[in-house]
Amino acid sequence: MRVLCAVVYAALFLLSLAAPLRAQDVTLTSRDGAVEVGGTLLGYDGEFFRVDTIYGVLTLDGSGVVCSGPGCPDLEAYIAEFNISGSQTLGATLMPALLESFAAWQQLTARRIVTDDSQFTYEMTSPATGLVVARIGFRVATTDQGFTDLMLGEADMVLSMREVSEVEAQNAAEAGLGDLTAVARSRIVALDALVPVVARSNPRRSVSLDQVSGILSGEISNWEHLGGRDAPINLHIPSAESGVGSALRLRLSANALKPAGGMILHANSADLVDAVASDPFALGITRLSELGNGRPLALSGDCGFDFAARPVALKTEDYPLTLPLFLYTPARRLPKTAREFLGYLGTPAAQRVVARTGFVDQRVEEISLQQQGERFANAIARAGEEIQLPELQRMVSELRHARRLSITFRFKRGSTALDAQSRANVRQLAVLLESGYFDDEELLFVGFSDGEGAASSNKRISMRRANAVRAAVREEAVTLDRSRITLSVEAFGEAMPMACDDTEWGRQVNRRVELWYRPVQR
Repeated sequence: MRVLCAVVYAALFLLSLAAPLRAQDVTLTSRDGAVEVGGTLLGYDGEFFRVDTIYGVLTLDGSGVVCSGPGCPDLEAYIAEFNISGSQTLGATLMPALLESFAAWQQLTARRIVTDDSQFTYEMTSPATGLVVARIGFRVATTDQGFTDLMLGEADMVLSMREVSEVEAQNAAEAGLGDLTAVARSRIVALDALVPVVARSNPRRSVSLDQVSGILSGEISNWEHLGGRDAPINLHIPSAESGVGSALRLRLSANALKPAGGMILHANSADLVDAVASDPFALGITRLSELGNGRPLALSGDCGFDFAARPVALKTEDYPLTLPLFLYTPARRLPKTAREFLGYLGTPAAQRVVARTGFVDQRVEEISLQQQGERFANAIARAGEEIQLPELQRMVSELRHARRLSITFRFKRGSTALDAQSRANVRQLAVLLESGYFDDEELLFVGFSDGEGAASSNKRISMRRANAVRAAVREEAVTLDRSRITLSVEAFGEAMPMACDDTEWGRQVNRRVELWYRPVQR
């Protein structure tokens, strides 16, 4: 960085010979006095000055310059300030817990100052000096409000229960905030899931996604239609304004909820679950992290087995209603404390906080072959005419001495592009590879497909996807020493379906690249 700054200073020196300085509120002078740059101070992040000069907006390393003028910050009493806005789901408990843990990790003292029901501030103080070193403002509202605050310059980070929309991304680009759809602009903080929930006295154990959609649309209004008693289904759903309500409509295409019977809307999940738990004929949709006294229903399918919202199923995205929880940041340099906080989110310490607060963390889990007996039994039972016994035997032989990892890669609907959770998995795996976590192991990218089309074509498609994921990981792992690890690919096409192919969500679940590992044979 200092070499780059030296080049910048040299260029500015030549330019300064031809252009006199105008009236400024700061002047930055190199330590040797050779270069002087004046302009309007746009920001100081604790390390770098950002100044609007006659040469354009420049970012200069504070360690290489001396600041003079009325606009100069007090470097000794500098306070890093940034604001976080968005989803109440993340902002009410998870992010405060992470921020307090981060403060302890940095050996700082965190104090929460409440303004009102939706706004509060954290001040971080150094015990050694007694000085406030950071001030973080929170606005707990909705995902939509978070993106609005970002556009208005009132937020530096957005807490979101969904991916940024096309309109929001376009507005952000026009506002000079960068491409919010780029991998670098978002990270997944934790995982959650939408789950159907009933009272513990309700005998029902599972429900299909088609049945859930039918209940939401009003096509199914009686438990008798689900094989139960002749009683109306009392439906409880989150309001459209809530993050859960928005996610429900996006994931189940339930934009128009028209149940035939009564429908009760709830502003928060806690009230919804309490109401469902006290009514044996109620069914609600809530978040896994807020089950309370309710009992979740597994999602069933005729061609596969039931999908229960277990932590490992969320990590592998085998559960079809998994909800990644996002943190978006603009394409501008944030204060050093903010950048350190973003780095902290990926540490084991932060992931333990995620788990303690009731969400699902992103720590990698191992899934042995013995734990997947039902999957392999299902593969044999559901094998069509095109999947012969030798291919199933080859699959078992190839994987029997390996272990599956919870990192799985899936694709956007109707696209070969990775979905948001899978893009985060690419980054996570690259970090693990660069750190030596898998040294002396063979990582196997195993491709699977849905059952539409010829088996031979599906096998080729699944192999292309496995190769594409491996290439993406290699590209991300810039510092990886490839001599330390073997990255292989394999594909079995439609040989191990996870769900029925007669629905879009079933085909989506089946199209995947799994990650397996085994010791390298030397």
